[in-house]
Amino acid sequence: MKKLFLLSAAAVLISTGAFAQSTVTTTGTGHAAVVQIEPEYRTKIKSYVTEHRVRPITTKEKIIVGATVPSDVELEAVPADWGPSLTRYRYVYSGERVMLVDPGTRTVVQEID
Repeated sequence: MKKLFLLSAAAVLISTGAFAQSTVTTTGTGHAAVVQIEPEYRTKIKSYVTEHRVRPITTKEKIIVGATVPSDVELEAVPADWGPSLTRYRYVYSGERVMLVDPGTRTVVQEID
């Protein structure tokens, strides 16, 4: 009986993933959360930056995952077509990389290169 229940639960979990527009998994604690983005959305994000000619920002320090973005750097809103699960973040474009930023802490949670 337990096996049947576990198999049923696994089937439900697997089938619900097929309807998702994007997969974002946040792991870690504190400022070191990591966001996983499906490859097709990474491509869409890169295309957006190119098509909209987003100008890269420059800072004294290199912006990396886990670092805090300086307060003088303007965070841009994430477009809705990047996926509804990403709209809670902001982004900066630096060094040919899009960096997703938690706007509450200004911490970089993901790099899209």
